[in-house]
Amino acid sequence: MRLMAIVLTHDEAANIQDCIQSLWFADDIVVFDSYSEDNTLELAKGAGATVIQHAFMNYASQRNAALDYAKDKADWVLFVDADERVTPELAEEISLAIQQPDYAGWRVPRHNYIFGELTLGAGWYPDYQTRLLHIGEANYDPTRQVHELVILDGAQGTLKNPLIHYNYRDTAQFHHKQRVYSAYDAQILHDEGIQPKPQNYILQPLRQFWWRFVTLGGYRDGFHGLRLSLLMAWYEFRKYRLLRELWKQ
Repeated sequence: MRLMAIVLTHDEAANIQDCIQSLWFADDIVVFDSYSEDNTLELAKGAGATVIQHAFMNYASQRNAALDYAKDKADWVLFVDADERVTPELAEEISLAIQQPDYAGWRVPRHNYIFGELTLGAGWYPDYQTRLLHIGEANYDPTRQVHELVILDGAQGTLKNPLIHYNYRDTAQFHHKQRVYSAYDAQILHDEGIQPKPQNYILQPLRQFWWRFVTLGGYRDGFHGLRLSLLMAWYEFRKYRLLRELWKQ
């Protein structure tokens, strides 16, 4: 079974070399780049990766394009983001998993480091990601442009060893991404014909906080978990505020 590791990039000079080094076990390493303007490509080539450039529309279409590229070159694809690392233990487990014929894909847990801290509560663990895909039996739902959804034509397995994810370097990056996500989620609700009710502005943030901090164990991360739960509650409020603006327009 031939394994191709694919890394989607755009201006990932700070991450790409360490990411590629962690993929040493793959038969091929491909950096699928959406026209970076920094030196991502030079660093990727220097680290031994093949570089393909493809215009970015959304994450689902980009991953589907990468799967199309790999279909005649590999049996399995492992998608890894530039800010993720594969441990030696996970590499060994992946090498065994692709020898099993009864699976169309495998999901892997992630260890998320947020603001430099390993975060095991508030919904950031196990944070399963379906990333190991059998060519011809997997594709991405084109309607899910963010938080991509894998569609498998067969069974899915679960790996035990986590992928390391250096998520949200600082609060500025966190706020930037959450603003994007809350706007996208508000648009989805609007497209579905859902209008905000007065109680949504209070009850939905409270539910989000309780879900993150209590149900998903954010309290186990102490003040770090409390802060993350409060931030996610705020962005739940922002989602409904944006939804109101959409209906006004």
